[in-house]
Amino acid sequence: MQDPQIVAKRPLQIFLYYFYSENEELKSQYENLKLLRELGFRVNTNFILCKDLSQVLAFCREWENRRSELPYEIDGVVIKVNSLKHQKILGSIAKSPRWAVAFKFKAKQANTKLNKITWQVGRTGTLTPVAELEPVLLAGSTISRATLHNIDEIKRKDIREGDWVVIEKGGDVIPKVVSVDLSRRLKNSAEVKIPLKCPVCGSKLFKPEEEVAVYCENNLCPAQVKGRITHFAARGAMDIEGLGEALINLFVDLGHLKDYSDIYHLKEKREELINIERLGDKSIDNLLNAIETSKQKSFEKVLFALGVRYVGSGAAKKIADHFLSIEKLMDASKDEIEAIHEIGPSISESVIRFFSNAQNRKTIEKLKKSGLVLASKGRLKKSNRLDGKSFVLTGTLSTMSREEAKEKIQNHGGSVVSSVSKNTNYVVVGENAGSKLDKAQKLGIEILSEEQFLELIKE
Repeated sequence: MQDPQIVAKRPLQIFLYYFYSENEELKSQYENLKLLRELGFRVNTNFILCKDLSQVLAFCREWENRRSELPYEIDGVVIKVNSLKHQKILGSIAKSPRWAVAFKFKAKQANTKLNKITWQVGRTGTLTPVAELEPVLLAGSTISRATLHNIDEIKRKDIREGDWVVIEKGGDVIPKVVSVDLSRRLKNSAEVKIPLKCPVCGSKLFKPEEEVAVYCENNLCPAQVKGRITHFAARGAMDIEGLGEALINLFVDLGHLKDYSDIYHLKEKREELINIERLGDKSIDNLLNAIETSKQKSFEKVLFALGVRYVGSGAAKKIADHFLSIEKLMDASKDEIEAIHEIGPSISESVIRFFSNAQNRKTIEKLKKSGLVLASKGRLKKSNRLDGKSFVLTGTLSTMSREEAKEKIQNHGGSVVSSVSKNTNYVVVGENAGSKLDKAQKLGIEILSEEQFLELIKE
């Protein structure tokens, strides 16, 4: 929710699970929870210190059976190493600690009738089969639709229209069809076939030999247009505040948006837009200002926003840094694109296919005329003193963020890697350094304090 006043009216509550102090040295997770409780914080009462794995499993099985007693939904139990010292030794990987693991409960299931299979068209033209179900209550919500993933999954499970099916929520979130009750199957049921034409625009469909997915290649297909514009305007792409899915659907339906380049011509239709019910002067002017501001987004952001299949934000940055302009990228060969580190055949083929489409090229010309950034200056190196040197950053730096430290290293020709190996030249250590410091010491790699690091890159 973007309105804090609405959020304030909602009965939100929190459980705290971890406490860190620079003054008090705690020894265990169990102590941690008890101290939090003593200090008056809200702590989940259902925790236990176990002596062995059999006790751990018994606790997990107990709560799998008792989960319905709780006044909130849970999908498992988190098991943690109790010793904080050993937590530190074990360390963490990019998104999760090595000292904790989730014991996931078996998902709740329900039986219902599959009335019909419909096909949804995504922003890149991918067709996804969806089961239209007889509404049924499952894990706290009424389910009337479930994803069937693709035609191969339908064939593997032999799912047909009119079948009685077992459904569950994958990870207790996404509804999916698990199996079919063949004893209740209708005698006249027929196998599901891949549609030959797009269910939205009627265009002929395309199926690559090596893929299970089927695609609509008509970029003007209304379903794709809405999806592509929503992706283009989203946070992480052009980040146009106020241009959400509902407004995009409305503008497409009214004919104001035919592709994402039309976003930058909405200012020419201001008088029409302010007369739309529930919009008005202020909201439209705020939107038009946000659209104008988005023109300052970097080339890598624009490239990601274009919605080229397989080109996520990371790949977009690598490609933008390598080719430096949209013109050079559009003229690049498959081999030239794959010469970029970590860019493989799937991405290169998708990029070439995207830019070989005349409609896409026309859209890019319109974006260029609207003043979007379709080129980058590249990284301007300040020196070559760190050429060929690799760095690992660990702990919290006091004078800069890790991103800033990474940029400083790259500015002098060095590279930053995520893990310590015998090929690492330096490990830069901040406060509360983790297991990377221990590994560096064992391998005899040179360790730099923040002050030593700043001295090394001093201009």
